[in-house]
Amino acid sequence: MAKKDLNIEVHHVTRLEGHGNIVVNAKKGMIEDIRWEIPESPRFFEAMLRGRSWDEAAHITSRICGICSAGHQLASIKATEDAFGMTPTPQTWRLRKLLSHGGMIQSHTLHVCFLVLPDLLNVGSVIPLAETHPEAVKIALRMKRLGNDIADVVGGRAVHPVSAAAGGFTKLPAEKELKDLRTKLVAAVDDLKVLVPLVKSLAGKIPNFTRETEFISLKWDKEYPWIDGDICSSDAGVIPYKDYLNVTNEFIIPYSTAKRAKNKRSSYMVGALARVNNNFKQLSPLAKQTAETLGLKPICYNPFMNNVAQAVELPHCVEDAIATIDALIKDGIKQEPIKVTPKAGRGVGAVEVPRGILFHDYTYDDHGIMQRANLIIPTNQNHANIEEDMKVWVPEMIGHKTNEDEITHNLEMLVRAYDPCISCSTHLLKVDFV
Repeated sequence: MAKKDLNIEVHHVTRLEGHGNIVVNAKKGMIEDIRWEIPESPRFFEAMLRGRSWDEAAHITSRICGICSAGHQLASIKATEDAFGMTPTPQTWRLRKLLSHGGMIQSHTLHVCFLVLPDLLNVGSVIPLAETHPEAVKIALRMKRLGNDIADVVGGRAVHPVSAAAGGFTKLPAEKELKDLRTKLVAAVDDLKVLVPLVKSLAGKIPNFTRETEFISLKWDKEYPWIDGDICSSDAGVIPYKDYLNVTNEFIIPYSTAKRAKNKRSSYMVGALARVNNNFKQLSPLAKQTAETLGLKPICYNPFMNNVAQAVELPHCVEDAIATIDALIKDGIKQEPIKVTPKAGRGVGAVEVPRGILFHDYTYDDHGIMQRANLIIPTNQNHANIEEDMKVWVPEMIGHKTNEDEITHNLEMLVRAYDPCISCSTHLLKVDFV
């Protein structure tokens, strides 16, 4: 293959959210062009927020994504509270973390079991696995349902939650509902002990590709960070969360409606692998055991191991959700008044969602009316890293005489490894005035 031409044009990569294209051209083994294109129509959520009241922001932004809706709502709430100088009560904080765990369990299960396993088992979708691996499919469905149930009980519904609000929760879960969730979470521990060996059995199917890059995530001294902490760079250390603009450094390219980001290098990576690399010591016991079983050790530079990191975070979320429910029940669920006093100011909300670190940045006037909003999505931050991986990996694959179909399939797998949510990341509209 080293001296042959290569012409790859994958329009609309499958088994991921949104529209992304892969373009690779080579002549006589020499690379001419490698592009990760995002042609999808831009969203205008920042513009939608301007002129809206503080109490509408979280409901509007949760609609950005049907998968990360809880994460967007939590980031929005944190930005509003940050602007108004508010601090959540311990009960509210625990419920928010539990809601975050529900979103993580939903999304990680969906991606690892329904979108990635078919690649590793050489089938086109999860449907054939119902025959060949019925127990794994049943476990995946139970885990997905568990995430939905947590979001439903804590957030008010499984998608686009409504109960979480600035200052607290408009509706609290009953103790019996929390106990029922706990029972399901305990059962999920047993399910994971069956699922993890399956993932391990497929380890040999994970491409052996590494490229050193920068990893960025939240970091918190108290525990594995989900809804609190500052920004951690594997290259630059810890940076205050309000200084996120000094880290993200967004830029645009001609063939994408999604902005890109870079910090100390030409690109960086966010997501489960970044979190595990930066916070490995704070994982729960079962999560660490899972990491050992699956051969994940920090710092890992293989982007395909992002899916393994998701499989490691699943037991962490389950174990921590059990501990969080125990703490809530021990202290008793109490009705807490929601008191919000709007004032002029700027606030930043930084949380971890399944695909990585998410930023909401709001500026309000004296009446709590939005004057400006800036949202930086995890997939936004990963686009440049995906393309940089392609630029290194394609020459390696050509050198190993891999045929064009194999290269194409491997590149699609690479994109899926990042679990991109493309629609959420399209925030650019270039207008040429004539």
